[in-house]
Amino acid sequence: MKFQHEFRPKDHGGSYAEYEADGVTMRLDFFEHILRVSLIRDRDSLLPTWSVDPDGTCPQHGRDKLSCKGFSVLSPVLREEDGIVSFELYGLHFRIELLNFRITAENEKGILYQDRSGLAYNFDGELGDGSVHFTMRTPDQKIFGLGDKGGHVDKNGRSFELGAGDAMGFRAEYSDPLYKHFPFYICVRDTGSYGLYYDTYSSGRVNFGEEHDNYFEPFNSIRYEEENMVFYLITGTPAEIIRRFNALTGGIAPVPQWAFSYCGSTMEYTDAPDADERLRGFVQRCEGNGIRARGFYLSSGYTQIGEQRCVFHWNTDKIPSPKDLAGYFRSHGLHIMPNIKPAFLSVHPLYQKIADNGWFLHYRDGSPAVFPFWGGMASYLDFTNPGAYEFWQECVRDSLIRYGYQDLWNDNNEYDVWDKDVYACGFGREIPARLIRPVFSLLMARAGREVCLREADLCGEDPFMVSRCAVPGTQRMATTWTGDNYTDFRDLRFNHYQAMTMALSGFAFFGQDIGGFAGPKPGRELFLRWLQYAVFTPRFVLHSWKPGEPSNMPWLYEDLMDEVRKLFALREKLVPCLCEQMRQCTEKNLPLIRPVFLEEPGYDTEADCFLCGDSILACPVFDEGKDTVHVQLPSFSAWRLRGEGGIIKGGTELDVSCTPCDLPVWFERA
Repeated sequence: MKFQHEFRPKDHGGSYAEYEADGVTMRLDFFEHILRVSLIRDRDSLLPTWSVDPDGTCPQHGRDKLSCKGFSVLSPVLREEDGIVSFELYGLHFRIELLNFRITAENEKGILYQDRSGLAYNFDGELGDGSVHFTMRTPDQKIFGLGDKGGHVDKNGRSFELGAGDAMGFRAEYSDPLYKHFPFYICVRDTGSYGLYYDTYSSGRVNFGEEHDNYFEPFNSIRYEEENMVFYLITGTPAEIIRRFNALTGGIAPVPQWAFSYCGSTMEYTDAPDADERLRGFVQRCEGNGIRARGFYLSSGYTQIGEQRCVFHWNTDKIPSPKDLAGYFRSHGLHIMPNIKPAFLSVHPLYQKIADNGWFLHYRDGSPAVFPFWGGMASYLDFTNPGAYEFWQECVRDSLIRYGYQDLWNDNNEYDVWDKDVYACGFGREIPARLIRPVFSLLMARAGREVCLREADLCGEDPFMVSRCAVPGTQRMATTWTGDNYTDFRDLRFNHYQAMTMALSGFAFFGQDIGGFAGPKPGRELFLRWLQYAVFTPRFVLHSWKPGEPSNMPWLYEDLMDEVRKLFALREKLVPCLCEQMRQCTEKNLPLIRPVFLEEPGYDTEADCFLCGDSILACPVFDEGKDTVHVQLPSFSAWRLRGEGGIIKGGTELDVSCTPCDLPVWFERA
């Protein structure tokens, strides 16, 4: 009966329990500090996961979403009385009302988590199509996470698209969706905190109070297209939840030390007809200006045939010898990360070969699915096709690694696929591509990392992988950045909020395009303020595309070179510390930069200052025309201003002068 689903016991295996009603199975799996909840309509249609990987053994074709492999399983005692199942787990008392399967978790302070009353799950289409989940919303709640979402750090009262897209020139205050598909968030309330991770790649929407319904109490909700639902309820403090979530999704790949130093990039150089000369000139100009650079992000202009960009094709009119260019950079201590894209334009020399082998996403009749892409029509490579996966690795090996390029920049990999008639191979189990759009980006990064580990001469280092699109689990393969941001003072502030949001989503190594990718040339004050801020972010990259304007380079303002050199020297001085802190982050599964409240509950969630590793409190200036920073020092330690001078007691409030031409304000733990 609609809205009245009486669940009854189906199976109990100690570490799991199943209940069924009206053709639907609800399954509970009991792990250490994690309860996995699954709503299964059709076991045969349950898609695999590529994100969950607690023991680092997720196969290329994915993992059964209901697998318990790698988890520390528990076997609580379940008691049933008057239609209510109860059990104790990791200090919480759980109660499940079998009528409509309503889950409640309580601690000594009261209710921590609760499904909405009435109906919380979409059992029989009462709540529309696909998967739906409603949870209790309390007036005191704060919401953190969801990947790279814009706006303030606390997402309470907002709603967001669940999905990823190419958001070139996005405004960090309000644009949505951006580049990450990340259905994970942390809810903090007076009774404690919990995390929810929905193991899905299908598109949808999440709501934290923007939507109201007169017939129900206030709620949070998520809706997405996939019919079966699997989610993880993670308990602990916010820091513990992040650590457990990162462990759940396979941890964090090591980052080589050179990647923390300044890395240059601009589309201007590779789009120019004299690209080789421009690129070598970058190295010479850095050295002539006393700027230490360790890397360069090679934009896609090196692949051009006419006006079209054809991945893995070297334009030898622009760059006569790719091998010599790589050798030149290497001899000066720089790595090059070539930009690669997973879409092949119809004019690409390899297009027909790929089509003939069936390696593209395809229509039902097997013909390649086509999409608008970079000024033409293109087809996306299907990384769930083993032949396509191996073909990509061969291209990386033959077109990049053999010339000396062994670090990869995976770009434009959001897979803008909405057509219900487009399919993926699914490693032998055909899947509508729209249901797993962001999986292709993860597999793209995985394929590149594997071939670089196998074929490249890494001299003991890890390959450095960058991926613009990301899902949970991506950072065990690659790092990321926030995409094509906009140049504006207000966007600088909201880029900071976005960074704190990514940290609270578990990301460890990331950053923005310093100075803004799109929009106007940054003014002198904004340029210096952005550099002051970015000195303390994991990724330190100036990158832009501003037609008719000069690129964001250290020498953007020649008369500011003294100030710029001091900031770059400070960054280089911090690199060994950042690298060591990153090593600890990979061991602890925690972010490198993070909001103060993660260590000091009650601290302002929207604070301008933030923690960089365990010992630095960075205090940037985000407002135009302001020359002082107001700081409330965290009370968990005593501090020294810029690592010098006397000890200042934790909890102290003070104003510190900081003009755009000064070094930034930071404090070190005393």
